[in-house]
Amino acid sequence: MSYDPPRPAGRLLLTPEDPDGPARMGRLRLLGLAERPDPALDAFADGLAVLAEAPYAMVNFLVENGQFFAGLHAPDPPGEGTGAALGRFLARDHGFCPHVVARRKALVLEDVRDYPRFAGNPVVDGFGIRSYLGAPLIDGTGTVLGTVAACDVRTRAWGTAGLEAIKAAAADLVRRIERSAEDGLPL
Repeated sequence: MSYDPPRPAGRLLLTPEDPDGPARMGRLRLLGLAERPDPALDAFADGLAVLAEAPYAMVNFLVENGQFFAGLHAPDPPGEGTGAALGRFLARDHGFCPHVVARRKALVLEDVRDYPRFAGNPVVDGFGIRSYLGAPLIDGTGTVLGTVAACDVRTRAWGTAGLEAIKAAAADLVRRIERSAEDGLPL
């Protein structure tokens, strides 16, 4: 397995280390979650986008050499010359989900530009992301499988309600994943 090393920028570590990466990959493979998009996870991301009133929502798994959105809600691709379209894979140094995985707790960024650690992240200019709300997916084995997250192109006061909603969404999805694995049925 290959994992990209963290990139230092001065004293800031832009991409957190991922010592649990190999164990997570083993767990994701066992659960059948690391290889392909899942329509049930796309539907979950669609519901999360509605709940958060955000243009982007995802179920994100950190995998070898990057991030994989097994569930994704994104705006229609932009017109020519208006910016990048978000696909299913993203480099590990893009976005904020790797920080949620490393922290093992939710992250609320009402204006990502207010934080030097996050202001220069490639998604800020590449996709116009201005706010982020994400929570870890921690299963019964204690493994952080990935995240659920919502992002907006405008600053947002997510507040306590947003934090509680994203944490509840993460807990709900973990229950679904574990029930699916126990029953041997798809999500």
